[in-house]
Amino acid sequence: MKNTQETIALPDFEVTLVQNDTQSSVNLSTLIQDSGLGLMLYFYPKDNTQGCSVQAVDFSQLKEQFENKGYQIIGVSRDSIKSHQNFITKKSLDIPLISDPDEKLCQHFDVIKEKMMYGKIHLGVVRSTFVFDNNGQMTASYRNVKAKEHAEKLLETL
Repeated sequence: MKNTQETIALPDFEVTLVQNDTQSSVNLSTLIQDSGLGLMLYFYPKDNTQGCSVQAVDFSQLKEQFENKGYQIIGVSRDSIKSHQNFITKKSLDIPLISDPDEKLCQHFDVIKEKMMYGKIHLGVVRSTFVFDNNGQMTASYRNVKAKEHAEKLLETL
């Protein structure tokens, strides 16, 4: 897991946050201000796939420890609101997810890249995590991370 030296500002537009059976429109900057906590946005390719499930469950299980260190965790994928609701229920997730089907947030963070699958090139989300302090300043970014143990390693580095 390598921390890259880049700076990306939190976007100033509304995103759709899904938590349990509810959904709401939020601005990430406002979310930080209202909570007083920093923010960890982790981007993943697809709900209910093996690696993405491992990562989401790990983050969910470690949620309280991240909050004790001053960070809230939010997962982001291009999946629909309904898909997120099913994923949260099926995996008993305790973290909110952002539905980004128009790829606006994914493009802002430049996480859509060419990937090879079954010998064919396609565009997909590169598993990445971005950490912001409680003032909304990026403090770390991790690109092309492995799903397994990513949450634990990230918790150790904070």
